[in-house]
Order: sequence, then structure tokens, then C-alpha cells
Amino acid sequence: MLDQKLIRENPTFVENNLSLRGKVYDITSLHKLTLERKEIDMEISSLQSESKKLSKIIGQEIRNSNNPNNQELDVLKEKGNKFRTKISIFEEKKRILDKKLQDEISKLPNFPSKEAPIGQNENNNIQIKEWGNPLNKDNLKTHWEIGENLNLFDSIKSTKIAKSRFITLTGNGAKLERALINFMLDIHSNNGYLELMPPALVSSESLQGSGQLPKFSNESFKCTNDDLWLSPTAEVPLTAFHKNEIIDSKALPLKYVAYSPCFRREAGSYGRDTKGLIRLHQFNKVELYWFCDPNKSLEAHKAITSDAESILKKLNLPYRLVDICTGDLGFSSSRTFDLEVWLPSSKCYREISSCSNCLDFQARRSSIRTKIDKKTSYIHTLNGSGLAIGRTMAAILENGQQTDGSVKIPDALVPYFGSSLIKTN
Repeated sequence: MLDQKLIRENPTFVENNLSLRGKVYDITSLHKLTLERKEIDMEISSLQSESKKLSKIIGQEIRNSNNPNNQELDVLKEKGNKFRTKISIFEEKKRILDKKLQDEISKLPNFPSKEAPIGQNENNNIQIKEWGNPLNKDNLKTHWEIGENLNLFDSIKSTKIAKSRFITLTGNGAKLERALINFMLDIHSNNGYLELMPPALVSSESLQGSGQLPKFSNESFKCTNDDLWLSPTAEVPLTAFHKNEIIDSKALPLKYVAYSPCFRREAGSYGRDTKGLIRLHQFNKVELYWFCDPNKSLEAHKAITSDAESILKKLNLPYRLVDICTGDLGFSSSRTFDLEVWLPSSKCYREISSCSNCLDFQARRSSIRTKIDKKTSYIHTLNGSGLAIGRTMAAILENGQQTDGSVKIPDALVPYFGSSLIKTN
């Protein structure tokens, strides 16, 4: 969430920074609300000051008067009651205005970093580097063809259980998914992350705090009888884990890793990636999350990205690192590095992790602070997939496919999977 004081004092600066996202932002009406809010604060402060002075006068009058029917004292008391009534009226106005301000400011995205490349859409993203040797042959099978041939998953029967865009992993498919989850959790835990397993259901307040609400309500599944939603990513419960807290600066950075099932409607993506594991309504993910000193989040961003990269390197999956342009940034992110894994059947890279620095955007929405040099400030948060499990499986199947129809398992994963090959029965 953006700073209300900044919106009030420098609306042009706010509009200019938001416009880097590739669209025009007019916050004139919001700016007027912030000015009105300031005026109410000043009015309440003035009334409270006058009321306090009057209370002292009344106290002195009571101490100095022996007359229980002192009319002057009654007049003063009546004046005091009027002050309290006025204060109460202004405080109610303030409460209503605060709710309106909260709703309006929560619709505004984060400022793009000055370091992010300027651009309108994904075509303006900048490749930083490539790693590995992409498999580049003709007539390679897609991961869903490989999966069907090896009986790794069943999408047809899944429509009987739920609907389209869900999948049931079977046999070695389920085993490979479980192996990948354990492999990633172990790697990150050994790298200093504390493992959490958060609830799969999250409140509206939690979604609001991480930035999914109100903008992305159409992307999430809601439980109709409760104020609960199926979590779209572990980023949501991990942000809320320290909601309304002041974290000791000596404990920073706090680094968490969490496996979680994720649920997304994928609204607007109909007709895209309808087969296989790339774009499902339910998928598994291992998430990395940092709470860090606001003065150190730039270095932390490089570190969390490197930690996500390490999984791809250990699995020997070719990938590239991309710097996301201002017009393609996620709502809560100030700067994002995408990791895109090579899928040889389509001869292209596909996103497998977005590593984002949100600065104080989520912390301000969730009231997560720290004290540095006796000054309280909002903490910085960072997140990144480490990695998306289904897309990792898709990459392993395609990059590890053999001429005899089997799939070679990456060496680092063999101890978790229990075999170096997936073969046809």
C-alpha cells in the first residue's frame, strides 16, 4: 500500500511513478480525500486541545467553589459536553473517511523500481542471462504426451472428480511430484530457510495484506459461507504470518520456505495451455519468503533469486533469467526477476518462478514493522517460487526424454525418486 502522507503531499510524484506501469493514473479525487482527512485531524486536535483547557478550568472552579448550585460551573460543564459531542461527530467522520481511503489506496499498485527496465508489456522484458544447454531437436514429445505414455497423470478422469483444468497424478507421476517437493524443501531448509506449512484457506484480510484483494478477486476461489478463500499462493499466508507485529531487527532477515497447494481460476487464459501441467486450477508450489531490513532488500532480492536458481541448476534444467519491465510487473512488486525454464517441445522458455521485491508495500498493508536505531519503520518483504512443482515436472519430462520413450531423472533427484529412469511398463 502506498503512503497516504505521500499521496497528500506530492500527488504528482505518485501519478508519475504509477504511470511507469504503462497506464495513466489520475488520483485527483483520492488526493482530495487525503486533504479532507488532514483537515478532520486538525479539527479534532483543536477541539481536544480546547476541551482539555476547559477541563482544567472546570477542575479549578470545583476546587475553589463552595456553592453546589454554581451556575457558572454548570455553564462550563455544558460547554464541555458540547466539545465532546463535536469530537465524537468528527471521529465518526474520520472513521468513515478512513475506510474510504483504505479502499481507494488499496487499489493502487506498488511503485516500479527505478532499476526496472521501462516498458509496456512482456515484449519489453530484458534477458539477463541464460544457463545450461537447451535441448533443441525436432519431433520431441510434449510433456503431456510423455505423461500419458508413461501413465503419470490422468486429466480425463479428473473432470469426473472436479472439472477441466484439474489433474490426477498417478503412479510414478505422484511419486515424482512428492520427490520434487521434498527435494526443494530440503535444499532450501539446508540453506537457512525455516520450513512452514500454512493453512490452505486464507481470510480476505490476508489476501488484502499481500495485495491479491481487491484487484484479483476474480482469480481466486471463495468459500461462499465463510470469509475464507482457497490460497492462490503461499505468499498470502506467509505475509499474514507476522501481521500486526513489530519484528526485532536483530532477528532479520526472517527466511521462510513453504510447500502449499495453490488454487487459481486462471481467468482470461481460456484456450491457452489447456493440456498438461502448465496452467491448472490447482497446483503445488514451494514458496520462498523473506522479511528483511528495509536497507538491505536490494541485496536480499539477488539472494532469493539465486536460491530459486539453485534448484534449476541442481536439476540441470536449462533456464534464463529475465528482468521484468515496469508495464509487466505484478501488482505488489517493485522489481521482479523471472526464471524461465526451457521446454524443448515448444522450443521456448516458460516462467517457473517470479522473484519479487515488494519493498514496504505488503508490510504497510499488513502493519509489519521493525525498529532500527530506535525508529519504527515498515519492513521489506520479498517472495519467489522455489519452484512451481508442476512446471518443474513438465521440464524434467521434456528435457529428460529418451529415444526409447523413457525419461531420465536428474542425478540430484534420484535419491528422492528412487530410480534414475521412468520407463514404460
